Amino acid sequence: MTTLRVIALIGAVFTLAACGVDGEPVQPTLNANVGVSSSGAYVNGGVGLHKGPVSVFFGI
Repeated sequence: MTTLRVIALIGAVFTLAACGVDGEPVQPTLNANVGVSSSGAYVNGGVGLHKGPVSVFFGI
């Protein structure tokens, strides 16, 4: 259950930063991949924010 709470908190932070609550809006970046290999199919991705010298990226 704590993993879901952490994911929800991260989502809330990204949403607030993206909508401009703390100043100018920051456009998030999204990366999504779908692939097929000899061992099966896989999906991965992530979301990130970049503002000045600070970058934050969360991948799954």
